[in-house]
Amino acid sequence: MNIDLEKIRQFFAADRFATQQAGVVIDAVAEDSVQCSMEITGQHMNAGGGVQGGAIFTLADITFAVHSNLPLLCGAETGITVGQSCSISYLASPKGKRLIARSACLSRGRSVSVFRVEIYDDLGNFIADMRGNGVTRRQRTEGRGP
Repeated sequence: MNIDLEKIRQFFAADRFATQQAGVVIDAVAEDSVQCSMEITGQHMNAGGGVQGGAIFTLADITFAVHSNLPLLCGAETGITVGQSCSISYLASPKGKRLIARSACLSRGRSVSVFRVEIYDDLGNFIADMRGNGVTRRQRTEGRGP
């Protein structure tokens, strides 16, 4: 698989909420793992003074999206993979200044895949654990129905 990190970053720049508003950065991409990170800022805080669960989930979700769409982004003739269901467990409040998400593919079939995304803070604390189930939409061909 020929991975072009800049091409992947350009594709996901269109995910304006995650990359522009939340500040998620795609740090590293390999066939067996993806790492994304996000600096914790005031906009990520909830009313209780902790990091908003939605901010943590956003980081996990885009890490899952990058990893599950690697075949498509590396030239495979497949459709886009989207989240079918996700489950996240929040384990601890971040103590550091940055969150780091790392993904692993647990199963990948023709149309269904399962990924695990672990989120740590920059001090090494295990913050959250997400399982994402993806479904790959079949690629539409011109001249054919939906």
